[in-house]
Amino acid sequence: MRTAIFAGAASALALLTPAFPGPAAAAPANYQAGALAVEQLGGKGPPLIFIPGLASGSWTWKADAARLSRLHSVYLVTLPGFDGRKAVPGTTLETLARDLDELIEDRHLDHPVLIGHSMGGTLALSYAAEHPDRLAGVVAVDGLPVFPGTENMTGDRSALAQGARAQLENQTPEQFAAYQQTYMKRVGAIDEAAAGRIAELSSRSDPRAVADFAAQLLLLDLRPKLAGIQVPVVEISPYYEPDFAATGIDENGKANYYRMLLGGIGKLDVLLVSPARHFVMFDQPEKFSATLDQALAKVYESQPAGSKQ
Repeated sequence: MRTAIFAGAASALALLTPAFPGPAAAAPANYQAGALAVEQLGGKGPPLIFIPGLASGSWTWKADAARLSRLHSVYLVTLPGFDGRKAVPGTTLETLARDLDELIEDRHLDHPVLIGHSMGGTLALSYAAEHPDRLAGVVAVDGLPVFPGTENMTGDRSALAQGARAQLENQTPEQFAAYQQTYMKRVGAIDEAAAGRIAELSSRSDPRAVADFAAQLLLLDLRPKLAGIQVPVVEISPYYEPDFAATGIDENGKANYYRMLLGGIGKLDVLLVSPARHFVMFDQPEKFSATLDQALAKVYESQPAGSKQ
């Protein structure tokens, strides 16, 4: 079952994670937090930090960020090397966690919720495992603690990681753009035109930065640390039946697989949205917004009495 799911779902978690810009909103405040570029929307209400995935920018979240900024202080971050930003040598998931710390401390954010897509969800889980006292919760959108399909690997993963790095790091901009088109139309979005537009956006990223982070993700296995996450975690997973037709895996089967990968988290919910591929916030914007609201409600409902945001 795990191998079958990897064939249909692992690539959908693999390397890239954009969506489309949402409706225009008030001009955000822009600043740096370490290597993170930060856009702030709104200034009142419980804080939310949105983290896009590999090769993505803050446009991943713009529609829901603008909507939620009416009741929340919203912080959208973009990683170095992505969405036209210059890469910063030596940037790792660990250094990005320190940058999140800087954002939380400098802006005096009181127990924010981290909302991460794909690699952004993995980073959110990693931060929650190390700093469970600083967050209200995590919403991970197709972001997992270990790359799906590799959960049973033992020993050195470096060959796998270096293979992914080699596939991407020396691509020309034209080759990288073509790669994105192929990827997005295969596993990114259901609508081919939408997948093409997403590919155009993601191809603004630096192939070497994308390659480096892809390798880091393949080396990572957070599962031994998951028991340290004391805050609620909600995993939002897309499901598109035609992608799983040959495997016989239904929505419940995929949800159970994700629950297995996330085992050890004390307060865990898995919510599915269908029909949708990896970029669920674009494939099903209305369903995704409703599911994100449901996820946030679950996070805040789990706060101790007297401490709700």
